[in-house]
Amino acid sequence: MVGGPPVGGLVRSWWRPSAWAPAVVALVVLAAVWQLLAAHLVAQGQTYLLPLPADVLSELAGAPGTYLADAWTTLSTALLGVLLGGVLAAALAVVLSEVPLLARAVLPLAVVLNTTPVVAFAPALVVAFGFGRTPKVLVTAVVVFFPVLVTLLQGLRAAPPDALMVLRSLRASRSEVLLRLRLPSALPALFTALRVVLPLSVVGAVVAEFVAAGSSSGLGTLITTSAASYQLAPVYAAIIVLAVMGVLLLGAVVLVERRVLARYAPGRR
Repeated sequence: MVGGPPVGGLVRSWWRPSAWAPAVVALVVLAAVWQLLAAHLVAQGQTYLLPLPADVLSELAGAPGTYLADAWTTLSTALLGVLLGGVLAAALAVVLSEVPLLARAVLPLAVVLNTTPVVAFAPALVVAFGFGRTPKVLVTAVVVFFPVLVTLLQGLRAAPPDALMVLRSLRASRSEVLLRLRLPSALPALFTALRVVLPLSVVGAVVAEFVAAGSSSGLGTLITTSAASYQLAPVYAAIIVLAVMGVLLLGAVVLVERRVLARYAPGRR
């Protein structure tokens, strides 16, 4: 598997207290520090710097429907971006794995694209496509594209040489080698890429919502409008929702990875 601990062991370890207890302790300590710091600032009359945890929880409890609707807007944008960017990157990775000369020409351009801050693309996309969902999905797709391309290309090139020689000795066609060997060998790399890009896609969607100031929904829009009016409780509530969203996405990928690799690449779990 390309990077990360064995998936099966990771998933099983979630159910052990030794795995999640340190994280719970860290969250409790963080909440305590937050409470002390916020209370100190309130006592100093600086209520605009940091809200109390109770105020943030009250904000979440008082308008759960609003946060769920905005979370769905941001999440659906992120997932559409992953679908678009991931499919394009996967298709290009397959082509580049079969045509090394083309890979040497395209990869430097992809590196340049990856080093350009995504926020630089966002205003141009908003001007071109308006304030709807399209520019946000495109921004997210740009964020996703390069990590999937590079990681999946490495996975496609990592097919076992012995198995490759056997297939070639049997006069297997390129498509047969791809379907029977290269793609199954690249599955761990694909899930490694997904573990990286799914949280990144949420970041990309939020950045796009920041830039597309005319948007009416989304957690990024909620953060922008709340911060502009110095209402920090909704800002921190949205941040908490985004954090939970990222954790759930990562957990979903790990669970799906375990099942898929157990079926299609049992030796690479």
